[in-house]
Amino acid sequence: MPVLSTVNQFTEKHPAFTIGGLRAWIFNENSNGLAKSGAVVRIGRKVLIDEAKFFTWIEAQNQGGN
Repeated sequence: MPVLSTVNQFTEKHPAFTIGGLRAWIFNENSNGLAKSGAVVRIGRKVLIDEAKFFTWIEAQNQGGN
């Protein structure tokens, strides 16, 4: 079962990430690869973050710079 969190819940749990930063990544998800990763789950208007997939995406971003 994936761990799903709202943007607010995610930033409370992981304070290294800001609400604005996450929303910017979600807004640009089609151009930054976040959509392809499957880390953003939409149920109606609710936007949820799959934590495991999100951190896999973060690792991929980090590896791209090396």
